[in-house]
Amino acid sequence: MAETAPEIDEGKSLTPAEKAAQKKKDALAKAKAAAADKKPLVDNGDGTITDPNSGFMWKQTDAWLDSKRFYTWAMHKEYVDQVNKDNFANYSDWRIPSKAEALTIVDKTKECVDKNGTIFTMDPIFTEGCVSNTWISECSDDNIIRFDLKIGIDTPYTTPDIYGSIRLIRIPA
Repeated sequence: MAETAPEIDEGKSLTPAEKAAQKKKDALAKAKAAAADKKPLVDNGDGTITDPNSGFMWKQTDAWLDSKRFYTWAMHKEYVDQVNKDNFANYSDWRIPSKAEALTIVDKTKECVDKNGTIFTMDPIFTEGCVSNTWISECSDDNIIRFDLKIGIDTPYTTPDIYGSIRLIRIPA
């Protein structure tokens, strides 16, 4: 039977607040190291952003910035259909992202400002004043899920009367 090394608590003398601060500092350093290998997002100059790492194209603004209103899941298609009908940036294949796609724009090394002036972890190449959540494709009429860009997680809700914003994506051919 192989011996295992005993666990060593190197932070034994740190207070809980100091441990939390160190953990946050370590997470930021790890995120910055991972980000160093990523190519920066590209502003296409037409209201779209391209991610050269994934190939995704994002609409630079969200539904809140475009219409100054929020949407329930049941209403999201109204916004998506209008953007496609308008042939935004000469494309008519815009859609809501999946959770995995939405995660690609959560960037702990960047800071964007939402409509309330709160800083969250998304590249400021996206238009300031947006909302830090979006409906995602995993949502359905029976399973209401909204993705929070501030913390990078999806949240299920028990009622369909939840409002959110919409961030659109397309995958160029």
